[in-house]
Amino acid sequence: MTRGRVIAGRYRLDVPLGRGGMGEVWRAYDERLDRHVAVKLIAAGAAHQPDRPMLAKRFSRECRALARIDHPGVVAIHDAGVDGELYLVMQRIDGISLADFVAERESVPWPQAAALGAQIATVLAAVHAIPVVHRDLKPGNVMLRPDGTAVLLDLGIAAVFDPDLSKLTRTGESLGSPGYMAPEQASSGVAGPASDLYALGCVLHEVLTGRPVFNAPTPYALFAKHATEPPTPVRTLRPDVPPVLEQLILALLAKQPQARPASAHEVYGRLAALLPKGPADTADLPFDPFRPFHSPMAPPPGPVPAPHRAVQAAERSGPEIDLATALAEAERLVGEGSYAPAVQILGSALAFAQHKHDPHGPVVRALRKQYAKILMLDGQSGAALTEFDRLARTAAADHGPGSDEALGFRYQAAQCREQTGDLAGALAEYQAVLPAYMALPNHDARKALAMRDRIGRLLVATGQPQHAWPVLMGVLQDQERMLGPQHPDTLAMRGVVQQIGGLPQGR
Repeated sequence: MTRGRVIAGRYRLDVPLGRGGMGEVWRAYDERLDRHVAVKLIAAGAAHQPDRPMLAKRFSRECRALARIDHPGVVAIHDAGVDGELYLVMQRIDGISLADFVAERESVPWPQAAALGAQIATVLAAVHAIPVVHRDLKPGNVMLRPDGTAVLLDLGIAAVFDPDLSKLTRTGESLGSPGYMAPEQASSGVAGPASDLYALGCVLHEVLTGRPVFNAPTPYALFAKHATEPPTPVRTLRPDVPPVLEQLILALLAKQPQARPASAHEVYGRLAALLPKGPADTADLPFDPFRPFHSPMAPPPGPVPAPHRAVQAAERSGPEIDLATALAEAERLVGEGSYAPAVQILGSALAFAQHKHDPHGPVVRALRKQYAKILMLDGQSGAALTEFDRLARTAAADHGPGSDEALGFRYQAAQCREQTGDLAGALAEYQAVLPAYMALPNHDARKALAMRDRIGRLLVATGQPQHAWPVLMGVLQDQERMLGPQHPDTLAMRGVVQQIGGLPQGR
């Protein structure tokens, strides 16, 4: 990359700030708004995939979700797009990475580590409520501002490139970070909120001990250690650490996701209880890590879902809406990739239609179907789930629970559950839908195969690898028959099966 290159006609690259598995970050100057920003350029290895247009759509959807997050621990997203390669424009954060901060010190005081962990937990609590899963939490992705605020970088972007272990098996590389990746994420490529909590445990262990939880010569060996070996308790290396903090870190590092703390809210509460009640003596530190807690930024008592725009619209009375015109305008905006205004237009049209037409009639149903699809495109999986669940109930009442229409809506609802991090709920829905769908006389074999794939991966992600292996082995055999042994999907599945111990490496 060349210094001075202008991205999107306005962002002039200045100084490289860092390089990672997904690309490089530059300090840049926004010539339109006269300010310095950070520009992340996605690495060619990540961006140059066979389905480039689909990758760009996923990237755009993830960036829209991130741009809605308003939290002091989340870097602000200013812009994103494609200019020869994918780019992401972010707020430039002044400070030091947590990785550098730890490397520069022989020892980090345990109250400071608890304060940093509590801050990270507040960010995870906020983003899991969106819902967004970080998927690549590590010390290098945490910036410490001069005022002591911890800011998370690369939030959710790893999800765009599906960093499952199959890439490691095929190329020897992984877009994730093996040293901080939960066992279920490494094995299945599926990550939920519990996977982020595992990574937080890895981060806290490293901050306190100055070393990673595990070391190994290759990523594959490192994954194996995370999956099978117990971590060294931090008090073995740091006897001054309170037993309760050690117990929390060991709970975060539990091999099975269901054995970890229930949520980031719980982790925050357990860490906050360890913090000093008054200002600490930080004269020898470059910043006061407790300052953010003098003016608390604790998460709310429970997850607060984003307001449903259709409900908001229904609560307001508005002018008459021509439904056909509104639908056409929404479709035009979707074609341009402008999902947010399309959601607003169709949400208002749906609220209006429910007052003017039968709420269960064909007009409202057609609008609701389009609205749910656009919500999903816009990354609002929680709101889309509400709509698909409602559509599935209506279709089941009209055509029967085993009808193609009802099962199709349930399948889309399962996808939404997976995207919101409700992995157990998604698994249960896929398992309920699959046999009924395969009983349909004209079912799509590839769609059924995709459901079996998700069931197998979610079984791994929910701590049931012994049940996942026969499912995924069956998927692999069918993919070899349908797609060929060298098809990218077949190679990806072979990597997953190998990782959970189902096949020898040489097959």
